[in-house]
Amino acid sequence: MNFDTLNLGILGPALLAGLLVLATHVPLGQQVLKRGIVFIDLAVAQIAALGVIAADAMGWEPQGAGVQVAAVCAALLGALLLTWTEKRWPEVQEALIGALFVLAASAGILLLANNPHGGEHLKDLLAGQILWVSMGQLIPAMLLTGLILGLWFGLKEKLGRAGFYILFALAVTASVQLVGVYLVFSSLIMPAIAVRNWPQSRKLMGGYLIGAVAYVLGLALSAIFDLPSGAVIVWCLATTGILVNLIRPSAA
Repeated sequence: MNFDTLNLGILGPALLAGLLVLATHVPLGQQVLKRGIVFIDLAVAQIAALGVIAADAMGWEPQGAGVQVAAVCAALLGALLLTWTEKRWPEVQEALIGALFVLAASAGILLLANNPHGGEHLKDLLAGQILWVSMGQLIPAMLLTGLILGLWFGLKEKLGRAGFYILFALAVTASVQLVGVYLVFSSLIMPAIAVRNWPQSRKLMGGYLIGAVAYVLGLALSAIFDLPSGAVIVWCLATTGILVNLIRPSAA
């Protein structure tokens, strides 16, 4: 146990990254839960990760613009495909989302099969490296987050099916490179589950507060006990959501 590791210089950018993820994922997560397409986040995040893996396999600079473009294009293609399948086969949309996730994950494994650092690269994309987030990564993420939130809250009723999937793909693409697939999925779904039965007027703020508290606790605990930050935050998101509902059942 080491309290000296609670260094704001390291934890500050990581917390900011988490708050940026929550900013878009809390409202999107509540919509996903309402639509009953819970695993869309996992699928689109995995497709975006596949874009990053493909760009890396082609020898592109890991932090270069080409990788970002590859991730966005992959996620948008996945989003457009899911838009079409929801229109064509709505009764099996959740199953198709699951199938797409497995296909994208398997394709990523195949692309990394001959990469001597493939296992580590895959681990970084899944579990994330939130403690190593730089301000250079956060500035474009802030701009994109502002754009997504402006479109979501300003044109929510006019976006339609395609607009929702496209905004979703953009949000996930930015998030997965900041915090990894597991935290992206958890940030989307766990706050939404925690407030699912709350009054509508309190759902959004409740989701934001649960998520923010979980990120603060998760980063602090991971630093003190020298544990992987992403995994600890996932457990804090789940635990915080459960405790809030146990302590204040009247909120449900």
